[in-house]
Formats: sequence, structure tokens, C-alpha cells
Amino acid sequence: MNIYLTFDYELFFGESSGSVQKCMLEPTRDLLAIADGKDIRMTFFVDVGYLIAADQYPSLQNEKQSVIDQLKLIISKGHDIQLHIHPHWERAVFNGEKWEMNTEGAYRLTDFKAEERKVIFAKYKQGLEEIIGRKVKAYRAGGWCIQPFDELSDLFVENEILVDSSVIPGDFMLTDHYAIDFRSAPKKARYQFSDDVCKEDPNGPFIELPISSMRYSPLFFWQLYLLGRLFPASHKMIGDGSFISQGGRKKRVLSTYSYNHISTDGYFAKKLSEGLRKCLNEGFEEMVIIGHPKGNTKYGLSKLRTFIENNHKKHNFTSFHKEFCS
Repeated sequence: MNIYLTFDYELFFGESSGSVQKCMLEPTRDLLAIADGKDIRMTFFVDVGYLIAADQYPSLQNEKQSVIDQLKLIISKGHDIQLHIHPHWERAVFNGEKWEMNTEGAYRLTDFKAEERKVIFAKYKQGLEEIIGRKVKAYRAGGWCIQPFDELSDLFVENEILVDSSVIPGDFMLTDHYAIDFRSAPKKARYQFSDDVCKEDPNGPFIELPISSMRYSPLFFWQLYLLGRLFPASHKMIGDGSFISQGGRKKRVLSTYSYNHISTDGYFAKKLSEGLRKCLNEGFEEMVIIGHPKGNTKYGLSKLRTFIENNHKKHNFTSFHKEFCS
């Protein structure tokens, strides 16, 4: 089994973006420490829009350089960096104290006109490659908003993106910001596609490595929310920002079964071993686990550490760069 540990490296996009120290630098150091000394690779999908936006503000240059230094450290340790785009950075403003995100009508790439999308995608990919000193060929859409893909496929071709990893099979969310409907996605660990990420095309030019998913009960989410309140020392996120609204998603998952990602974030990490068993039972040869450094908790890091200890000699913890770019 090839296991991809993937992390969306980013700030928050709600009322408070949080700090670079708590959302990116510190929690990523914890992740790298877990990997040290083991033959495992992690992939960080870097929201490079922050770095491009921060370049306009002299007061943020030290902070920006700290992030660049960490990205170079990630590469030097044998881990991977790939492209993650949150295009609202095109309209974000730093007011001297905090970021004003301005996500309305700017959260998804498809919120922008075709020519704007073309400029954003190329600029962000080139900016990331200049920082890390090598090509990237894999992509994860901000907020998983990869649909409708026929409006983005030309960007993949023009920028030589081969692999997408945005689909969460079975998941569904339509809000003011999010537009994802992966209910018809193939129940596969890998497939090729053309103009629709949820429709397999054996001759398609692109590869989808979906984020592994499973069905969660309402009880799981009741436990998730309650434990955060009862035991904050173990379950409080390291990240110090606030989430963007997900438009009633919390109420839905507390009242009905739902599909969601297999993740290292907080209490979700409880399901790592069960998720691996599910993938093995379905005959999958690949498993993509998602996480966010800002979503690290003491509990989640402990579960991730145990998961790696129990499996790094049985399975291949690999990266997108090793499998598709080298």
C-alpha cells in the first residue's frame, strides 16, 4: 500500500486568519519531528497565495522569509511540496494588524473570469516553483472546489499539472463559498479523467488520487465537539484563527450519517487505522490522508505518531514528487 500523508499548508480564512507561527511554522515542525528518523515522506500542498500577497507589505517580510525557510527545510528533509490555490488572496488586504480576507465572490477559482484564472494559476505555480527550486505536477483546490473542472482543465494543460487530489468520494457541500459534489466519484484509489473529476476516463490526460474517505456517524461528531470543550488541552487546535462558514454543515453531520475525509486533524486522527483497514479491504493500493498543520492537536499528533509507528515498516509512505515527478 502506498500511503500519502498530505497537509494543506495555510492560514485560516474566517474572521481571523491566525498567525503564521501557530498555523504554519510551529505545527509543521511537530509534523516533521514525527517523520524524522523514519523512511516516510509527507506532501505539503502549499497555499502560495499568502506568500505572493505578503510580498506587498514590508512589515511582513521577516514572517514571509520564515515560511520560505521552512519550505526549503521540508524539501531538504526529503518531503514534498505541491500546489494549493486559494485565489481569494488576490483580494486580501493586510491592514497593519491582520488580514482582511474578502472571500465573497473570490473563494473559488471559478469565481474569477477565465483570463483572471489563467493569470492566477500560472503566477502561483511559478511563484512556488521559484521558491522550492523544482517543478510541481500535483494540485489540490482550495476548499476542494475543483468543480466544474471543464472550466479549469486548460489551466492543468498549460501549467503541466498531471495529478489532482481534491476529490473526497461521497462528500457534498453547497454553500456561499463551497461548491463540491463528489457523490458520483468512482470508489477507486486512483483513476484517469478528462473534463469531469467525478467521471472516469481511461484515456483521460489527468490522474485523480482522491482523498480517502469513509462514512461517519453523528455520534463521532458529537464526540468531536464535546471533547474539544471538555478537554481543551488535548483537543484544542494549535492554529489560532477561525474557520470560514460552512453553511449548516455542522448541523447536518450531527444529525445524519455523512461521508468525509480520512484525516490527521484533531479527533479525526482516531479513524486513521480504521481508514487503512477499509482501504485494504476494498483492495486499494493507495491511500491519501489529508491534514492541516493549523488543525494539529496534541491528541491528533499522538494518534498520527502511533499510526506511523505501527505501519511505516508494513507500507510505503510516499509522496507525489516521488511517484509522479522524479
